[in-house]
Amino acid sequence: MKKISLLLCLLPTLAYGADDNCATRTTVPAGKLDLGQVIDLGLCRNPTTTASYFAVQSARFAKNAGYANYLPSVNASASASLPYRNKEWGDWSYGASLSASYLLFDFGKRLADLNSATATWRAAGFDYDENVQNYIYGIIGAYYNLLNADADVKSANSLRTVAQTARDTATKKFKAGSVAKADVLKADTTLASRNLDLERAKNNREIAKGTLLSKLSFPANQDIDIADLPIDFGNVSELDTIDELISRAQKSRPDLLRATANKDAAWHRRNASFLKNLPSISASGSVSWNDTPSESFNSGSDKISGSIGVRASMPIFAGFANMYGVRQAQANYDAAIEQERAANDSATLDIFTAYQNYKTAQTVLKQTETLLASATESERVTAGMYRVGRATMLDCEPYLFSFLGSCLEFLYQFLFLFWYFIFGFECAGIDAHVVLLEVTDVSVT
Repeated sequence: MKKISLLLCLLPTLAYGADDNCATRTTVPAGKLDLGQVIDLGLCRNPTTTASYFAVQSARFAKNAGYANYLPSVNASASASLPYRNKEWGDWSYGASLSASYLLFDFGKRLADLNSATATWRAAGFDYDENVQNYIYGIIGAYYNLLNADADVKSANSLRTVAQTARDTATKKFKAGSVAKADVLKADTTLASRNLDLERAKNNREIAKGTLLSKLSFPANQDIDIADLPIDFGNVSELDTIDELISRAQKSRPDLLRATANKDAAWHRRNASFLKNLPSISASGSVSWNDTPSESFNSGSDKISGSIGVRASMPIFAGFANMYGVRQAQANYDAAIEQERAANDSATLDIFTAYQNYKTAQTVLKQTETLLASATESERVTAGMYRVGRATMLDCEPYLFSFLGSCLEFLYQFLFLFWYFIFGFECAGIDAHVVLLEVTDVSVT
């Protein structure tokens, strides 16, 4: 029994700035890159996830600004003036003042504003997690598509070699008079078809390579060398029930958590809109200094003066703006509730579909060993018939090479479905998760 550790999600802090020069480099790193290295490189360079990261930072700073309402506000001012009267300039006058105010009580409005900003920040964080998750999922798909395209090229090249050998053999036998011209024409047709298949496979491989490079923010005409998969795959360990997976998704899927955070933010905004109509009480104090010449107007004022006081205020009428503001906030909150329900319904269907598709993929993968044994035996029997003159090279061709190409293609699709299934129910992005996939030894080489 072997264990293959598959990385599920990355820490958001690792998704940005993982390498000092990865974001500025213009060429693909040399050497063979495995899936984890490709994901790290892409996360460092991807503009969408980077922009989402800065959006999280912006929301965090906005949340921190909400704490300012719990601190006093202090202002200072200074002045200097030179009067001009009756075509004459007077003497300079100087002044300075310092004032402070502090909100004593507002029926919880500043707390509602802070809670709203906090929920918005959490929603931005979950949005970032989802963007990272979707990008990793896209990278995995492009990675497996390139591996599949490489396998198609190898399979098409092998089939083309067999067709070329069959064509040469048919030509020799025709010259020796042992076969008809139709056998040579059939071999020519098969060879032309294999040449076309090989060219198509090469072009599809270039498209798959360009797609992966584009996701990594590199020019599509560069080259990238990626590592193949481990050799042995087989039965996957027992899965949780669908109800357990849905329950886990509700606690960890970023789209569901984001919808909940947006609903919470709307609830706090609704409360803040209502509390804005209630009184607020604040304390204030000020001290000032003036240096006014004796001949100037108001020269008798004290050089140092100050005041302290308590102020209460309450909005009485604002053209119905406050009333409609409360109704708007309530409507936004109701909409957020429905959006949360829609997100839960969509996630449940997504998990259910991925669960069923993955179970089907498991069953088919278990059958590959039997299908491979059948294809190998068919190829062995046909090869024996060819050696005694009862079959041609073209009869040997379809059994093994075609099956191996299909087997590798399905293997990559199976792994892609595995990641789709995993991302369907768990990837909160707050903690790093690792899933261990236990497999038995089933050779596909």
